[in-house]
Amino acid sequence: MSTTKPPDIKPWTAFRSALTRFDASKIVPEIAVRNTIGFTAAIVIATLIRSPSAGVIAGTGALNVSYSDSRDPYHLRAQRMLISAALCGLAVTLGSLSGHSNAAAILTATLWAFASGMLVALGTTAGDLGVITLVTLVVYAARPLPTVEAIEAGLTAFGGAMLQMLLAIALWPVRRYEPERRIVSSLYSSLAQMARSPVPPSSAPPYGTQISDAQESLSALGADHGIEAERLFMLLNQAERIRISILTLARLAHRIARYEHGKEVSTALHNYLHCAAETLEAISRGGSAVPVSCALSTKHVPTTFFAALVRDAQEQADALGGQLRTAAGVVSLDQESIDSREPWQRRFSGRLAKLQANLSLQSTVFRHALRLAICLGIGDMLGREVSLQRTYWIPMTIAIVLKPDFTTTLSRGTLRLIGTFLGLGLSTLLFHFLHTGTVTDIALLAVLMFLLRWVGPANYGILVTALSAMVVLLAALTGISPKEVIAARALNTVVGGLLATIAYALWPTWEKTQAGKTLADMLDAYREYFEAVVASLASGAPEGIDEVRMKGRRARSNAEASVDRLGGEPGVAPDALHHLHAVMVSSHSFVHAVMAMESALYRTDPVPVRPATLKFSQDVDRTLAAAAESLRSHKPLPKDLPDLRATQKKIAGSEAAPAQRYELVNVETDRITTSLNTMKEHLARAKP
Repeated sequence: MSTTKPPDIKPWTAFRSALTRFDASKIVPEIAVRNTIGFTAAIVIATLIRSPSAGVIAGTGALNVSYSDSRDPYHLRAQRMLISAALCGLAVTLGSLSGHSNAAAILTATLWAFASGMLVALGTTAGDLGVITLVTLVVYAARPLPTVEAIEAGLTAFGGAMLQMLLAIALWPVRRYEPERRIVSSLYSSLAQMARSPVPPSSAPPYGTQISDAQESLSALGADHGIEAERLFMLLNQAERIRISILTLARLAHRIARYEHGKEVSTALHNYLHCAAETLEAISRGGSAVPVSCALSTKHVPTTFFAALVRDAQEQADALGGQLRTAAGVVSLDQESIDSREPWQRRFSGRLAKLQANLSLQSTVFRHALRLAICLGIGDMLGREVSLQRTYWIPMTIAIVLKPDFTTTLSRGTLRLIGTFLGLGLSTLLFHFLHTGTVTDIALLAVLMFLLRWVGPANYGILVTALSAMVVLLAALTGISPKEVIAARALNTVVGGLLATIAYALWPTWEKTQAGKTLADMLDAYREYFEAVVASLASGAPEGIDEVRMKGRRARSNAEASVDRLGGEPGVAPDALHHLHAVMVSSHSFVHAVMAMESALYRTDPVPVRPATLKFSQDVDRTLAAAAESLRSHKPLPKDLPDLRATQKKIAGSEAAPAQRYELVNVETDRITTSLNTMKEHLARAKP
């Protein structure tokens, strides 16, 4: 097994990469266009009906909710944008009311900041929503209004946000399933790419996150039992099985190629995978697809074990062919094809449980929420005590810059400063040369909004530059001199950025203290997955596997992100990073083998599980539990761990009638043994 050292990522290299990162995949022109139309329309309508100040408030609502827009299915898009609109309106009202009292304003902002920080536990989208509404609260707390006017301002912001939302879902009645079709199409296209270019066992199983995202996106169609909805669900369900089959078949082709007489069979398998890729591409385009069959030659078979490998490959190819035929021919569905779709009550309780699980000082999310709340409260208090203009930019900058990890906080702070000064300079030039009145200002705002939502998502520095210029022009609509805005914002942004950096330096959450725990969580999730597969082999019914597989997938994603962040932190020993990387590589090989064992559930006849297999399962469970504890506690592995190789040899030597599942278990438990033994070696050499 390869445990090649990862690239030596120095902190400066990681920091520079974070500054210059440009993610072109986040550029979606259609979203930028409709967000620009919604933002501009909100300003124009509110200005014509009431006043330029109302236009700015409505534009704020449209701007805020635009960050929740996406190409997701309409129901998810509407749900997310409606929540964002409601929170934006509430933030405007609460901010305007709390601003009458410094104590009330600081307390409200601090509590909101804590809640915003905790939302990070629910994912990037929820975390971004928390930050956006926190910034809105802070800004409007600087302009206190009477109760009636504060409520009116909140409703105006809500109205602008709703206009933006209506534009985002305008095509829902006429293109009801278009986003879902696009998601499933993209998934099958990715599977085709995987079939053409199989990943090595040392790499994580690809496209797991994409399948999880697709499952979440289509989950809200649970009440829709129309033909099209059922067809999409059937395709999604087959995609997971196809993915497992491709991974297993590619691994078998690689293993067979090691034998002297295996080249012909291996070539046939790779050719079959290429044909499967063509079928998958045809399915992704919605056209007709004709799956091909695979017939493997058994001539010149040197050993019984090699013959078993060839038979296993033939069975796997036949299974993949059946899955492709099902996906290609799915037109009418019966009730039995309906997947169990998670109801919203369960999704809500799951998110609540996740928040509760993070209410601990040992949680990175909780520490971030507490750090953000304290720092923002101090920044807000400082701004209200000094006699400077627009000091709300201090807590606003803190809210935007302060993140859970070191590299993102430092890069965000730097880009925030650079982008702010560039944006202020840009707005000065635009206002000086192009300002002729309200119409011109709104036109400039529309151009900046398009840049913000078009290229801004790809690079944070570009986003800040456009946003900074927009803030100045929005203020100009209400009659405020750009010179006042520019000077105040420049000073207060620097102060806020410094406070955020100091706060993280005083109470950091270094990834080196979290990476071990995150990897341990991944190993625990893999334990649960392995136990579920073995239990299903014993019972003959694959029940509950999908849920634990998804849990393991999420845990792996968290672990990979943690190790990546660790590489950008100062003071991390290269050997420590190497050993964690090696643990990740071994875990990839382990989960590939477990997925191959799972594939047997769908294509081989049930047989009684051999006692040696159950003993091996217990030993694997104990080994993974010990490895997870070692990563959490930074203590050496216990010396009395079971000998996995000895137990696995008993499986291979078990006297039982030949069966496809037995042969597969023999092969995959050997692979599991190798991966876990390698993992143990690296954990043993790692410094406590």
